[in-house]
Amino acid sequence: MEKSVFQQVRDAFTPVLPVGLRTAVGIKEGEATTSVADQEVIKKMFPNTYGMPVVEFVEGEERGTDPINVGVILSGGQAPGGHNVITGLFDTIKKINPHSRLFGFLLGPGGLVDHKYIEITETYINDFRNTGGFDMIGSGRTKLEKEDQFEKGYEILKYLNIKALVIIGGDDSNTNACVLAEYYKMKNYPVQVIGCPKTIDGDLKCEQIEASFGFDTATKVYSELIGNIERDCNSSRKYWHFVKLMGRSASHIALECALQCHPNLCLISEEVEAKDLSLNDIVEDICRMVKYRSDRGMNYGVVLIPEGLIEFIPAIGRLIDELNDLLALHGKDYKDLSPMEQKQYILEHLSEENLKTFETLPDDVARQLSLDRDPHGNVQVSLIETERLLSRMVDAKLQAWKKEGKFNGSFNSIHHFFGYEGRCAAPSNFDANYCYALGASAAHLIANGKTGYMAVVRNTTAKPADWKAGGVPITSLFNLERRNGKMKPVIRKALVDLNGRPFKELVEHRDEWSKETSFVYPGPVQYWGPSELCDRTTKTLALERGGKA
Repeated sequence: MEKSVFQQVRDAFTPVLPVGLRTAVGIKEGEATTSVADQEVIKKMFPNTYGMPVVEFVEGEERGTDPINVGVILSGGQAPGGHNVITGLFDTIKKINPHSRLFGFLLGPGGLVDHKYIEITETYINDFRNTGGFDMIGSGRTKLEKEDQFEKGYEILKYLNIKALVIIGGDDSNTNACVLAEYYKMKNYPVQVIGCPKTIDGDLKCEQIEASFGFDTATKVYSELIGNIERDCNSSRKYWHFVKLMGRSASHIALECALQCHPNLCLISEEVEAKDLSLNDIVEDICRMVKYRSDRGMNYGVVLIPEGLIEFIPAIGRLIDELNDLLALHGKDYKDLSPMEQKQYILEHLSEENLKTFETLPDDVARQLSLDRDPHGNVQVSLIETERLLSRMVDAKLQAWKKEGKFNGSFNSIHHFFGYEGRCAAPSNFDANYCYALGASAAHLIANGKTGYMAVVRNTTAKPADWKAGGVPITSLFNLERRNGKMKPVIRKALVDLNGRPFKELVEHRDEWSKETSFVYPGPVQYWGPSELCDRTTKTLALERGGKA
């Protein structure tokens, strides 16, 4: 591959390991854990991997270790830093024993099932250090949930003499990792399974998992783009920019970008749900803001919209839940129908309350809600152009107000969706260090015989040398949720805490931001320069850990 000047220089960046991972590593075990909910049911489902303790790596004694073959999988959507997890894993297993080997399964979990792999060597891996993307081995969204998949996977693991498998992914992928760990443990197969917390959405976190990797870099990329738009907006002073941001299940990205950029409005899906707002309530609020600014000669502004907003509007959320069950029950027959027949089918099978909601939606949105689900049974909300839907409804209401003499300004909208722009950026210093430490932690979990764990790194608002590495049992993160019409164990998503400091920071300033033009222009991700510029954590993490925004 041809390397840019940036990448050539970035190759030389050496991630900083926490002190506890630099020399001989020991392990300190805490108390036994329980799942976050549904304890008895989940304990019965995972008898071999339930109740294990949280572990922390501490200074230990040098000991001889046999070489081990390890497999690695990148699962789900890309996130900055994935390559550094693999380089941290590779370097650490080689440090523990130089004869250890690392195999990468190609294009996600499907590579394990289909026996498609490469051996990752020193020469090969060096081209990917500190780079964005998942192109070292590719990623995919195949779900590992069936016994025949587990057995097919074990065939190639046995053939390659792989004794441990590291799955790098989000909440669903780590759920799959735990299911696989439990199965191999039940069958007495000599394979450990370890997960790593990845998602730019930021919704895979808890007390033990302070941040999912990629969130830091992605929000800095999006904030740069939003800041550029704000500057353009403040220069031309004639457009309202509606910006949709990644975040299907939680609004962490939108909230972080708002704290970075000070837009006129940032919608938070969790607040919309808590206040039981309707689509029309949201439109009315935007219209009032547009009118206030217009009356003062400001016919321009910026609105941030989380990708999953539509699901959090309670009436639409109830509709989606019923549609999910319908499609799970009759999905095969439904797929064979024409678009007109599909609509008729839905109209005939919906409950009265949800039918009323469905009939109020624009045809294109109604159609998008009833399209095929993703492999995990979720509505593909990224296909729903919420930013256009809202601006269109705002425009219609303002036109009505104009006829009534309530609005005399102008309203012209421009639309943006920032998704892929942030998923494969070169990892920030934070993510480069964090991911490398996660990979090293995964290696030490393997070396200490652990399975069904997720690698974690804590104390991340301190300097990287002072971070604390370890592992948390994946079952401790579980609760039961309805998926494809059935109750299944899944990792509970971390939503925006409406009582948390990051959201309260937004609430404190948003009235001022809506009325004034208080834009902030963060600039690009900084890889070199003063530490206060290059090594900043996100405002979200700083506030959650007791620091300043």
